[in-house]
Amino acid sequence: MNAPTKLSLLVLIGMSLSCGHYTDSLTAEEALKSFTLSDDRLTVDIFATEPQVLDPVEMVFDEEGNAFVVEMPDYPSKPEDGTLNGAIRLLRDTNRDGRIDSAVIFAEHLSEATSILPWEGGLLVAAAPDILFLKDTTGDFRADVKEVLFTGFFASNSEAQITNLHYNVDNWIYASNCGQAGEIKFLRTPKAPPISIKGGDFRFRLDKGKFEIESSSGQFGMAVDDWGNRFFTENSIHIQHASIAGRYLYRHGFLPSYDVALNISDHDPEMFQQTPPPYWRKERTKRRNEQFAEAKLDRHEYAEDHFTGASGGTFYGADLLPKEYQGSIFTGEVAGNLVHRDILTLAPNSPTFIAKRGDKEKDKEFLVSSDPWFRPVQLSVGPDGILYMIDMYRQHIETPTAIPEDLKEEMDFFKGSQLGRIYRIIPKGAKPTPVQPRLRSKSAAELVALLAHPQQWWRLQAQRLLLEKQDKSVLASLKEILLKDTNPHARLHAFFTLEGLNALEENTVAEAFKDNQPEIRAYAVAEAERFPALFDQIVAATKDASPKVAFQACLSVGQFGTPQSTEALASILEKQVSDKWFRMGVLSSEAGASLGLLKGLQQKNFFQQITPAKNEFLEEFGHVIGARNRKGEITELFGIFEEGSDSQIWVVKGAIRGMKKLKVEPEDSLKEVLKKQVAKADSTTKANIEFLISSNTSKNP
Repeated sequence: MNAPTKLSLLVLIGMSLSCGHYTDSLTAEEALKSFTLSDDRLTVDIFATEPQVLDPVEMVFDEEGNAFVVEMPDYPSKPEDGTLNGAIRLLRDTNRDGRIDSAVIFAEHLSEATSILPWEGGLLVAAAPDILFLKDTTGDFRADVKEVLFTGFFASNSEAQITNLHYNVDNWIYASNCGQAGEIKFLRTPKAPPISIKGGDFRFRLDKGKFEIESSSGQFGMAVDDWGNRFFTENSIHIQHASIAGRYLYRHGFLPSYDVALNISDHDPEMFQQTPPPYWRKERTKRRNEQFAEAKLDRHEYAEDHFTGASGGTFYGADLLPKEYQGSIFTGEVAGNLVHRDILTLAPNSPTFIAKRGDKEKDKEFLVSSDPWFRPVQLSVGPDGILYMIDMYRQHIETPTAIPEDLKEEMDFFKGSQLGRIYRIIPKGAKPTPVQPRLRSKSAAELVALLAHPQQWWRLQAQRLLLEKQDKSVLASLKEILLKDTNPHARLHAFFTLEGLNALEENTVAEAFKDNQPEIRAYAVAEAERFPALFDQIVAATKDASPKVAFQACLSVGQFGTPQSTEALASILEKQVSDKWFRMGVLSSEAGASLGLLKGLQQKNFFQQITPAKNEFLEEFGHVIGARNRKGEITELFGIFEEGSDSQIWVVKGAIRGMKKLKVEPEDSLKEVLKKQVAKADSTTKANIEFLISSNTSKNP
């Protein structure tokens, strides 16, 4: 057999294997038949499909009602020749039949753009290593203005880059960073030092020139509810929440852990997919489980029916879908070919949430597909109240680095890169037509009226445009709404519109403390940090019946470095020591991590009756003191408690861990104190003490 014949045979064999392991793509109309919804009152139809949209990963509507889509054809790896194929398209429905029939390329040759946000008549674009501002000034729907606003973001792994740009009710723009390292420069203030965002996400305000690290480390998907609470998605954990904001979490660098991302699902990791696992995943899982068994590890991996590709968590803040779906969070699962729904409820006596399944979805998902190419990477809610579903539509969605080499041989990771769909989830019988809000031409007074709109999209756009206009003629109307309107959403947006107009005065904030909506009271507490005269009201709010308000007051009290702050934080601990968020909130501040606080609690006999939660607090407190390593402070800490008492043992344990973690070199006098602790220490603490005594920790890893 000659060489060409052999090659042809090998190709045929490869094609045969490929066809045996992986299915072919479906047309958009065929794919519609693959969907099953849990509610027969709803249906799915097509909004846009190829060639108008290719490889879509996000869609947003600007204040005029224009639909912009981010395309990511370079996933999972950029072309070797350096070509950049990322693009943003403006989708157009020219005959107004509800389906896109035309598209204009707004911007192209982008570096893996992942997210966009309407801003000042243009778009903010997350395209690592940069955040850009793009704008069309000529009316041809193509961006002719390009400004790099921020640079320095992680740009290697496309699954872990910056994304999820969200304008929030507090006037900050939030985004996800997946915890990646980065020294970020704001190019509008070139002389300012770069800001590190390693370990967190970030937020910024262009109107005030601010940029800062934020707690949490989301991946692809951020849901922001009507009250500004952020929920984020990260592959195998489909919904998380961070109770403590970054501006408090990073007040000092000595907390025992910055792991503030809480999995709030009460049903993880189970999901109910209709598609079988792909061949490569099934085989990889089999191999890994065999390795775990050989190593006698108590570990098992699953190839299906467990979240591994959660993506695009989105809050539904509209009213087109039936009432039970309003306020839900919808999350795509790209590996399971489905859309999951969560219902949020407040956690009892704690400033966080619990995410539950809906009554109709106890043993099924909100939407499943039998088509393994269906990749719901993101969802979006438009001004029409429709829930849009963005389908990247690829044969393979996993990054190649996670798959064994032999299994990759028959996989084409770009198969489907010339396809893409956007679907609409709507009530059966509904015939929605394109909505054209035309908000940019509305007066400031008309925008103020929209702050009471029943849909989140309209309220946020109106607020954003009011800040852009900076029209002070509406201040009296905003104050009237805040103090008298019966709609709590209108009051909240009025509150922050006043803030954005630099008109949130001390007396207005003080009045907001009395609001019957807990979220507004909590925001009032936070804003009161700017007004020292309101300190007593902040302290009083630590006893608020709402855990969210009390927790915010706990954080805000810590902004004041006074003896009164220390006393107030000690009182909070007496009531809330069992809640880890309150303990972290106290310890995050200088006053809450002072020896004065611990001495005050000891004098009140707080530690006389010990509990596991009090022990945890003592260890956490010790960690801060040990890591901080102020002269004489660690020795003084040990002396607060009776020699050899349980309380002393716990603070010693924490202090030793803190010293080792931050590579603290103990003073000679402290080494003598540490030697006395060896006899009563557990094995780990003993080893750490011996390490600290015998080593120069500043030179050791």
